[in-house]
Parts: sequence; structure tokens; C-alpha cells
Amino acid sequence: MTKIPDDIKELDKRINGLKAKEAVFRKHKKETEFSYASKTGFRVGSELLSGVLVGTAIGYFLDTLFDTKPWLMVVFLFLGGAAGILNVYRFVQNEAEKNKE
Repeated sequence: MTKIPDDIKELDKRINGLKAKEAVFRKHKKETEFSYASKTGFRVGSELLSGVLVGTAIGYFLDTLFDTKPWLMVVFLFLGGAAGILNVYRFVQNEAEKNKE
């Protein structure tokens, strides 16, 4: 078993202390509707965009590899879009469950 250096242990204590202070501060400060809505909108937009971009990049790479332009890029564009929509659906279900409690 490896021994953790003392400076790493000290840094871990400081990080945990700051996280505890932040949690206390955030408990007293309520989140506004605007900040919640903007945070949610940014999350949904980034989930959709990243799915499409990653799908398109994978399709482009496979097209150049197999010389099948543009068919694999189109297929993976739709698969990336579907993955983005699935991620948004999971996020919405999780938020609905949080709000129900």
C-alpha cells in the first residue's frame, strides 16, 4: 500500500473545508428562477449540440477511413441527434423527479 504524502493530505483537508463553507453559503442563498432557467437551457442546448457534433465527427472520420462520403456522416449525424435527445429526456425526467419530492 502506498503512503500519501503529508502535503497532499493537507491539501485534501483544505479542499474539504472550503467545500463545507461553500455548502453552508449556498444553503442560505436561494437560486432565482432566472438562474435556474438559464442553467437548464444551457444544459439542454449543450446536450443537443454535443450529440450532433460528436456524431458528425465520428461519421466524418469513418467516411474518410472507408471512403464512403457522405453516407456514414449522415447516419452518425442522426444517431448523435438521437443520443442528444435521449440525454435531454433523461435530464428532464431527473428534474421532474427532483421537483416531485
